[in-house]
Amino acid sequence: MPGVGKTTIAKSVFNQNIHKFEGKSFLSNFRSKDIVCLQRQLLSDILKKIVDEINDEDEGIMKIKDALCCRRTLIVLDDVDKRDQFNRIIGMQNWLCKGSKIIVTTRNKGLFSANDIEWVRCKVKPLDYEKSLELFSWNAFGQADPVDGFVEDSWRIIRHCNGLPLALE
Repeated sequence: MPGVGKTTIAKSVFNQNIHKFEGKSFLSNFRSKDIVCLQRQLLSDILKKIVDEINDEDEGIMKIKDALCCRRTLIVLDDVDKRDQFNRIIGMQNWLCKGSKIIVTTRNKGLFSANDIEWVRCKVKPLDYEKSLELFSWNAFGQADPVDGFVEDSWRIIRHCNGLPLALE
C-alpha cells in the first residue's frame, strides 16, 4: 500500500545501522529508475567513489558481484516491483559477504517466495485513529492534540486519510 511508511521505516533502520557496515547504499524510487543508473549508484556508494564506466547491465552485475563479495554491506532497495529488477542489482544471495543485509520495500507481496532466499517479511500497517490524530496534530498544530475549535475537523481529516502517514503529514 503506498503512503503507509515503508520508505520512512527503511530510512530509519538504514540510518541507525550504517555505522556497522563497510559499504552502504540507499537506492530510492527503484521502480522509476534505469537499471544501469541504479548499478552505478550502488557501486559509487559502496566503493565510495564515482563509478561511470558501466556500459550495460551485464557489466554492472559483474562489478557489483566483485564489490559485494569482500565487504559487509547494508543496502536498501526502495519500491521494487519486479523480481528481475532485484536480480539485476543484487544478483545471487551468495554474492554477499557474511553479515551483509538487504532491505527491500515493495507493494508486491509475492516478490520473494518462501524457499527462494533467506528473508524476513515485515508488513507495515496503517496507523490507528489515535496515532493518526497525534501525527496529524503534531504536523498541523505543533502539539499532540488538536487546537480547540479544530477537533471535529481534525477527526474528519484523519478518517479521510485512512491511517496513511504521508497523507496525515
